Amino acid sequence: MIVNELITGYLASLAHDLPPELEKLKEKAGKEQVPIIRDDMLEFMRFLLLKEKPKTILEIGTAVGFSALFMKSVLPEANITTVEKVEMRLKEARKNLDGSGIRLIEGGAETVLRDLDGPFDMIFLDAAKGQYGKFWTECKRLLNKGGLMLTDNVLLEGSIAKSRFGVERRDRTIHERMRAFLREITHTEGYVTVILPVGDGVALTYKNNT
Repeated sequence: MIVNELITGYLASLAHDLPPELEKLKEKAGKEQVPIIRDDMLEFMRFLLLKEKPKTILEIGTAVGFSALFMKSVLPEANITTVEKVEMRLKEARKNLDGSGIRLIEGGAETVLRDLDGPFDMIFLDAAKGQYGKFWTECKRLLNKGGLMLTDNVLLEGSIAKSRFGVERRDRTIHERMRAFLREITHTEGYVTVILPVGDGVALTYKNNT
């Protein structure tokens, strides 16, 4: 928890209801300890989708398909592509996304992204946190001019603010890579990034280069 629990609890009481099928999928993911986007991130994403109305969306990190289906429920007309490589997640994702109109690409994102043609109006990056930096080069290429990239879980439950010696030894590699990634996306010419304490931290990157 990176913000006051009392505040997040109150904000959750204001959140929109999910469609029944998504609520059921959310409950199932919780019981099976499948990581999906948090409630406050859902509200933030809903706002951005309705404001920006992206026609093409790329999601990196499908998991069981919850967030892709959520985006589709908000913007049914959007063309959504989602990428996943973990077989135990794909088994569920295939079933959940069947008939949804969402394109599921199976494979490692680092390879898949190199073969993808863009541009995409929005990219949602929610994959292995230690690999975000490797995806950035291709995300820059694939993101449309004036497009947005949302990167989830960038504050690492608040530990991102600690020095490397303040985190567990097993977490230092992810900590260092995330810090390097955040430094890169906030200082790349032609892009504007703001980092917000929503969920476990979200970076919102706008491509304004010409």
